[in-house]
Amino acid sequence: MLLSSLLTIAVAAAAPDPAASAPEPIELPAAAPPDEPSLQKSLQSMNPDVSFIFDGAIAGFSQDKPLQSGDHDPNKNGFNLQQLELSVSSAVDPFLRFDSNIVYHQEGVEIEEAYATTSSLPWDLQARAGQFLTRFGRLNPTHPHAWEFVDQPFIMSKFMGGEGNRGLGLEASWLTPLPWYGELVTSATEAQGEGTARSFFGAKDVGVQGPLDVVSTTALKQFFPLGPDTSLAWGLSGATGPNSTGNGNRSDILGTDLYLKFRPLSEGSVTVVSLTTEALLRRRQTPGAVLVDYGGYATVFWRFAEQWATAGRAEYGSGLKKDPLDPDWVSDRERFALDLSYWPTEFSRFRLQGSVDMPTWQPDNTYAVFLTMETVVGAHGAHAF
Repeated sequence: MLLSSLLTIAVAAAAPDPAASAPEPIELPAAAPPDEPSLQKSLQSMNPDVSFIFDGAIAGFSQDKPLQSGDHDPNKNGFNLQQLELSVSSAVDPFLRFDSNIVYHQEGVEIEEAYATTSSLPWDLQARAGQFLTRFGRLNPTHPHAWEFVDQPFIMSKFMGGEGNRGLGLEASWLTPLPWYGELVTSATEAQGEGTARSFFGAKDVGVQGPLDVVSTTALKQFFPLGPDTSLAWGLSGATGPNSTGNGNRSDILGTDLYLKFRPLSEGSVTVVSLTTEALLRRRQTPGAVLVDYGGYATVFWRFAEQWATAGRAEYGSGLKKDPLDPDWVSDRERFALDLSYWPTEFSRFRLQGSVDMPTWQPDNTYAVFLTMETVVGAHGAHAF
């Protein structure tokens, strides 16, 4: 008992007094509040979304001069640099967003797109200004790394140009109050550019002398959820503008596109099956004649495993006997392609594609095979549905 009391007293004596050992509080001078707008601007300017997308291909053709008309298509035997795309995007302020795509290739550098988009207009309106791909149809507004195939459908190259229909201009869109999703889009862009406005002024640099000297594009984008696993997107598009034959002659392009997608999310499956089809009709006034041609493509895509997918594509385009743009394309043309894609991760893709091109005005078909690699580094936004 005595020993226990002595131990208790000893421990209490050895324990430090908390009040005595606590350090004296130090008062620091109050820091000046930061300039909030300046700080936000500084952080914002240092943090845009930047990415590089590389697309390259090894190609083999059975003909020395294949009819590859897309500017990013592999077009010769051996190694082909399709493009190196620099994508830079950022919010400018609460009212505007900036997006740009600068493309590097072996012939040089080009500004593919650079535009500002509003983010706070009333009445479900949105506008953008700058250089952009018009929203005609389904494929034209997209970039090659978003395509299911290595090359551009030839009807798009023939009607729009190898770079797709784009130009400097203005665009406005309106989310309509329809009971389903419906967006109405209209734009006015430059009518010149061999690779971007082929059916209009094309390579002829006429400039804008009045409101009729631009390409006016209108599109209706619609979306229908058909069930928990199935959805449908359907679009109607039209473009009109002056062409290079003079005398006030004009070109008109009409199109419709459909995208049907099945993805059994309710079953937790990685399977994706989709059908994409697009049909176009072109009418052009020329001295002494009105030229009408048409064509389209259809694609079936099947992702059968998490990292693997296959797809098939059929294309058709009509010909004209006396076409100043394509004097050799005097009759029908068809092309069929199959490909197999493998994604090691979401940042890379390898594709093996084979095709047969059947222009009826040539004695022989052209067979082609492509092995491509695509890599993405940096922050790149999601693609549209």
